[in-house]
Amino acid sequence: MITITAIIRAKSGQEAALRRALLDVADHVAAHEPETLGFHVSQSLDDLAVFTTYERFATKAAKDAHNASDAVARFFAQAEVLIEGEAILHTCQEVTGGG
Repeated sequence: MITITAIIRAKSGQEAALRRALLDVADHVAAHEPETLGFHVSQSLDDLAVFTTYERFATKAAKDAHNASDAVARFFAQAEVLIEGEAILHTCQEVTGGG
């Protein structure tokens, strides 16, 4: 199982717009990416500008298809307006899968 964790900080005043943009990606994943086994979006309780995504893919091909999707392209097209700094991305091999 391949995973991606992304930590993303919204620009001041863009928290709601970033949340909507991330949820648009999640909606696309649910409707069109059966090999993306999870796409979870979290918003920090301590700092509402900080979002984390946790993404699980059945295969590398599924990860690559997700990253090449129109939904991800639309998200990153908005990044300059919505995101402060660079998103922090970690691509990993899942070691344990639950519980």
